[in-house]
Amino acid sequence: MLALRDEPFAAEQLLNQVDQAEILRVPVMSAARLEGNQALAICRCDPGPGLDLTRDLEIWVRVAWINAEQPALKLLAGEGIGRFGADGDPCVSAFARDLLERNLLPLLPPGRAVTVEPVFPRGRELAQRTSNAAFGVVDGLALIGTQAEVQRSAAPDQLQSVLAELKRLAAEPGFPGRLVLVIGENGLDLAREQGWAPLLKVGNWIGPVLVAAAEAGVRDLLLLGYHGKLIKLAGGIFHTHHHLADGRLEVLVALGLDVGLPHAALRKLRSAASVEDAFQGLAAGEAQLLGQHLAATVEQRSQDYVARYGDWPLRISAALFDRGRVIRWRGPVAEERFFTLMD
Repeated sequence: MLALRDEPFAAEQLLNQVDQAEILRVPVMSAARLEGNQALAICRCDPGPGLDLTRDLEIWVRVAWINAEQPALKLLAGEGIGRFGADGDPCVSAFARDLLERNLLPLLPPGRAVTVEPVFPRGRELAQRTSNAAFGVVDGLALIGTQAEVQRSAAPDQLQSVLAELKRLAAEPGFPGRLVLVIGENGLDLAREQGWAPLLKVGNWIGPVLVAAAEAGVRDLLLLGYHGKLIKLAGGIFHTHHHLADGRLEVLVALGLDVGLPHAALRKLRSAASVEDAFQGLAAGEAQLLGQHLAATVEQRSQDYVARYGDWPLRISAALFDRGRVIRWRGPVAEERFFTLMD
C-alpha cells in the first residue's frame, strides 16, 4: 500500500494488531509500484520456534486501486490461497480480515478502494501436507488464524497457556462443572454455532489437559473434534501433533476388526488416503457401525487415561464431526449424559 502511494520503501513495517496494544514489527523483502495503479510486495513467513510447514514461505501481496464512494477493501484469493470449493470464496478468518482492514483502510484516500490479492507461490504444494481438503478447502493454504503470532500447538508453552485458561474457567463463579474441549478452529466454530459453553481450545496436548480438567473439578467433559484427529485417542495417542505420532488408518483397521467388518472392507480402510476417504469407501451401514465404535472407544480410552493418575468423578464424552463440520457420531456417554445435560 505504501508503494502504491509512492512512499519510500521501508524494510520493516509496523502492524497494528486487533484487540492488542502491542505493535508487531514485520520485515519486508521488497516492494515495487507496477503499471496500472497497482503494487507488489514480498515477505517471508516466520512461524517462530518449533516445527511449522510455513517456515520461510514466500508471501506476495498485490494491491490495486479501484474507484469507490467510500474507503473499502476487496480481498481476492491469489495463487496458493485456499478456497471453499473450486469457485468459492477465499478461506479467510474474521481475524485476518480485521487485521487487513485495521492496517490498510487508514491508508486509503477519499473516493478510493483497494483490491488486496495475497499469493502463496508454494501454497498448493504445501496444502497437500495439511488437512485442508478434509474441510472442503482447495487450491492452497487457508488464512484461518485467530492471532498474529503463530500458535505452537505442540510446544510446552502452549500447554501452559491452555492450563491457565482451564484454571480460570473452573474458578469462575457459577462454573457448571461442564466443559467442551475442542481440538482446533473448526471445532471451536462448530461449538459456538451450537451455543455450547464454556469452551476450551486445547490444541494437541489432550492427555495432560484431561487430567488437569479432572483436578480442576470438571465433572462432565465433551471432546469435540474432527474424526481424523480424535481417532488417535482411540489408539492411545494423547499428544496428537502429526510430527509425534500418527497411526490413524492402523487404528481404524483395528476398530474395523472389533466390529466384524469383512476382509474387503478392512483392505479399503488400510489403503485409504485419509480417515474421511476411508469412511466414504464403506457402505452406509458399515460406516455408521464403525463410527459409533470409534466414538465409544475415544470415550473409553480417554477415561482410562485419566484413571491412571487419580480417581475423580469426571465423565468424558466424545462427539466426532466430518469434513462438512457435521457431527456424525456421539459416544454412549455423550448420548446418555452430556447431551442430556445440554438439553
